[in-house]
Amino acid sequence: MTTATVILASASPRRTQLLAQLGVPHEVISADICEDPESDEHPLLYTQRLAMTKAEQVFNAVSGRLPVLGADTTVTLNGTILGKPANEEEAVQMLLALSGQTHEVITSIALVHPEGREVCSVVTEVEFAELSYDTCQAYWRTGEPADKAGAYGIQGLGGVFVRQLRGSYSAVVGLPLFETAALLKRYHLHTWQTAL
Repeated sequence: MTTATVILASASPRRTQLLAQLGVPHEVISADICEDPESDEHPLLYTQRLAMTKAEQVFNAVSGRLPVLGADTTVTLNGTILGKPANEEEAVQMLLALSGQTHEVITSIALVHPEGREVCSVVTEVEFAELSYDTCQAYWRTGEPADKAGAYGIQGLGGVFVRQLRGSYSAVVGLPLFETAALLKRYHLHTWQTAL
């Protein structure tokens, strides 16, 4: 018998670690959805749609056995969505575009619960240092950027590129701790704070 109180609709080990940090017993069932943006879709609406679609797909797949938490994170520069790079050339171009600039990282979380559905978002501003072509190429060769929106991971080697951050660090990693805890609390799902 499972002790999980929620299902995380994401295979991201970073999200699993952050949810565990909140003290939420959970199981992971990853969603399989198309993550292509719709034509002229605003980045905020894009992340909200994907987070909710992931949560709804898994909730339906398990016939509502447990509430499902979905999440999506995207990097945007001047309103343009920077997804996961397809290859080295694309990753280097993304990183050079971010070089010396301030971009936004949007993370949306969605909860599908028998009592309702809710989505919320966190927008964080991230300022990058100046990056050389050689640095971007060397970073790609570490393997870290391959599965990361915007071609970098703030919690890994890519953290050295970040000059300043305004907002939620955990949201940039993939799951905003404060907002996730508040969302779960609204649906009577306990974190370590409320379980004491």
